[in-house]
Amino acid sequence: MNIAVFGIGNILLSDDGVGVHAVNKLKDEYEFPESFELIGGGTKGLDLLPLFENRDKVLIIDAANFKQEPGTVDTVEGDKIPAFLSTKLSVHQIGLPDMLFAARLMEIMPAEICLIGIQPKSMETGTELSEDIMKQFEPLVNRVLQKLKEWGVEEKTKKSPVVSAS
Repeated sequence: MNIAVFGIGNILLSDDGVGVHAVNKLKDEYEFPESFELIGGGTKGLDLLPLFENRDKVLIIDAANFKQEPGTVDTVEGDKIPAFLSTKLSVHQIGLPDMLFAARLMEIMPAEICLIGIQPKSMETGTELSEDIMKQFEPLVNRVLQKLKEWGVEEKTKKSPVVSAS
């Protein structure tokens, strides 16, 4: 099974970067099987298309407009995904809905696709996540790990480096 997790968003726009922060946490704290890939997609848009090819399943982590309270974590699957993603900041920004449309057009869509998103509070310039998002960051990551388990991906917690007193 060839599975990838994409963390999407702009880390310079506060909560918009939550997907990238989540993927970085997964990379730092867990080990995954060889057939699995964690991808910090950032704002690469259509440049991510080649990474969709030949995937059986793709999980996307992103800030999503669920029209709920900030920090709300939810899961959306399949064709319902584009309706929940945040709007573009400018006409020059290619968003995830555009990328998914192109993947369908090119017939490279994975058989299964899932978005695990969190309702952002702030999209202001800044590198820190808002307090509302920080409170729900662990539940977001846990939801990702749970979905991966459903897909048969087992993670192992990385061992902390041993510091010896000399």
